[in-house]
Amino acid sequence: MSAVFTCPGQGAQRPGMLQKLPAHPAAQDVAASAEAVLGQALGALDSPQALGHSRNVQLSLLISSVAWGRYLLSEDCKPRFVLGLSIGAFPAAVLAGSLTFEDALQLVALRGDLMQNAFPSGFGMMAVTGLDRYQVQAILDGNAEAVYLANINADNQCVLSGSWAGMDALKPLIAKAGGHCQALSVTVPSHCPLLDEQALVLKSALDKVAMQAPRIGYVSASKARQLRDKDAIRDDLAMNMARQVHWLDASRLLAERGVQAAIELPPSGTLTGLFRRVMPQGHCVGADSTRLDSLQLLCSG
Repeated sequence: MSAVFTCPGQGAQRPGMLQKLPAHPAAQDVAASAEAVLGQALGALDSPQALGHSRNVQLSLLISSVAWGRYLLSEDCKPRFVLGLSIGAFPAAVLAGSLTFEDALQLVALRGDLMQNAFPSGFGMMAVTGLDRYQVQAILDGNAEAVYLANINADNQCVLSGSWAGMDALKPLIAKAGGHCQALSVTVPSHCPLLDEQALVLKSALDKVAMQAPRIGYVSASKARQLRDKDAIRDDLAMNMARQVHWLDASRLLAERGVQAAIELPPSGTLTGLFRRVMPQGHCVGADSTRLDSLQLLCSG
């Protein structure tokens, strides 16, 4: 069965998430490498207090996805594709063999600091459900101040990014149109032009890093297509913080290419639910809630 590993983005983090990594040598090696490179214990990254900073959130998500992914790969669970949402693109690139884990740690630490320092307060992201992308964009046109359509996650689920003042002003218009708003656990305005400058700084750092062509199919959530060239993946990793996310289109692309199973690497939940909308007859599961033999079967095609 053709499968994809999905790697979650910021907003999926949970306190203590790094204390629940598999008790398997492949996963524990990832944890030890992370502590050695960062010079700090994992508990300093995933406490409730630490997760108030984007650097710690993004590093925790990177470490968790790589640890779970390498555990599954070592147990003969090899997907045909990998797909990451936002910061999830970095563990996806590591698991695909395009970027080393050690380089990813340094780059993600820089990425988190750049994003946090650019907008320390007053900005964030808000989910909008019940409206499609065109309805949401119509509300934004002519009404939004420093607010952008950031993520297109499903037919009736989008995410806005920008200032809280601007997003709060849009809530009555969204409600009038039949939509619902929910603030996300993201403290920066990701996936919009407000982060263009920070993305270019990250690109300069990535230009100094050696990368390889992927051994597992790498799909970009920003471009909604498979990237085979290492420099295309380099650009995708650097600039995705400032680019709109087309998760719906990327999911449809994979379904059209015969993917029948989507395995979300922990902390799992959100991406599994989104994939079920695209593949209602497929197998969409979280790696931490599914037996290993079942995961091996899903990756056996």
